Amino acid sequence: LDTLQAAFLRVKLKHLNAYARQRGEVAKRYDEAFSGHANLKAPARSESSTHVFHQYTLQLCGISREALRSYLAEKEIPSMIYYPIPLHMQKAYASSRYPQGSLPIAETLSACVLSLPMSPELSQDQQQYIIDHVLTFCTNSTHSS
Repeated sequence: LDTLQAAFLRVKLKHLNAYARQRGEVAKRYDEAFSGHANLKAPARSESSTHVFHQYTLQLCGISREALRSYLAEKEIPSMIYYPIPLHMQKAYASSRYPQGSLPIAETLSACVLSLPMSPELSQDQQQYIIDHVLTFCTNSTHSS
């Protein structure tokens, strides 16, 4: 880190626990909103650990990820695909021990997950806007994957 970045980080680190708590609150709101929708699967959590929600990644079941991404972009809602290629299929990690098809869960998930905006600064109005548009698309969608 350069000096300026280190100075900012030093200030932000004092708020790390509050940021994590706020991200958890955003994730809880997303969870509650999406829990009743059969085509959306929220991130799994273990009761024996905590989650800081650097990302909030939904698993889309029977919904076209690209169609949803396009729809959200039209509504000025950013979304991301952080890991579009499973690790074992990336050139740097390619190995004959793990050919395509050898890790089917990783391959399936890499094709059907989408991350929504996640930040401790998301207002409730912004969260609701995101939730409303995801649900509108998924409820009215004829775009299957």
